[in-house]
Amino acid sequence: MSEAPIRVHDLVAAFGDKVVLRNVSLDVAPGEILVIMGGSGSGKSTFLRHLLGLLQPRSGRIELLGVDVARAREQQWLQLRRRMGVAFQGGALLSSMSVGDNIRLPLREHTRLDPATIDIMMRLKLSVVNLPGCEDLMPAELSGGMIKRAALARAIVMDPQLLFLDEPSAGLDPVVAASLDELILELRNTTGMTIVVVTHELESAFKIADRICVLDRGEVIALGSVDQVRNSGSDRVQALLTRRIETPQFDAGDYLRQLTGQSRVQRVN
Repeated sequence: MSEAPIRVHDLVAAFGDKVVLRNVSLDVAPGEILVIMGGSGSGKSTFLRHLLGLLQPRSGRIELLGVDVARAREQQWLQLRRRMGVAFQGGALLSSMSVGDNIRLPLREHTRLDPATIDIMMRLKLSVVNLPGCEDLMPAELSGGMIKRAALARAIVMDPQLLFLDEPSAGLDPVVAASLDELILELRNTTGMTIVVVTHELESAFKIADRICVLDRGEVIALGSVDQVRNSGSDRVQALLTRRIETPQFDAGDYLRQLTGQSRVQRVN
């Protein structure tokens, strides 16, 4: 069996005194689609930023393709990023560049390919994401679904081994979102790339995931197949899946102390 291309062991992430992720551990198998789910404030976006090396962990270890991201030297990171693709939530297309130039950019920056070959690869990837002939359009001329597809084309233009997608179907109508889900599955099935998807869209997650990691309050509360997560006995998991609001429980005295800034109330005899 091939070594896991993504390994996370006891990851702790914090901003000052606020701990955002607590002892997160998981491996992602070669060719697997792992979906990371969680409510607002669960830590899923922070987790993704740590996987991408944009944030440094408080403790723990993240390995991508055998490289410890916290200890990687600049040259190691340069080589690693050539084997990674990222599509951000809003697309992050450069507004001053055409769609074609946005997709050409990674090839121009990281390879020595001649312009004709770069053009061929750009057009090929546009065809893969069902945007043939759109290379001369500007990002402002694209619909929301087209922006997502163009961003995906840029993310895969160098045929990465690892692909990270941040909310790929957020804000799209159901038909466009479903077609994007099909595209993600097709990419994995034809290229064998390992894909990590952060999403809050349940229908999309259940459709594309090989496994789902559910985060809540910075902890992994479920990790398994779609059926395992759906049938989880955890109340916290079921609250997320059914979009049930959890009513916070608090003591009136504690609440008063929070409002007044007191650590405790002194009893006077």
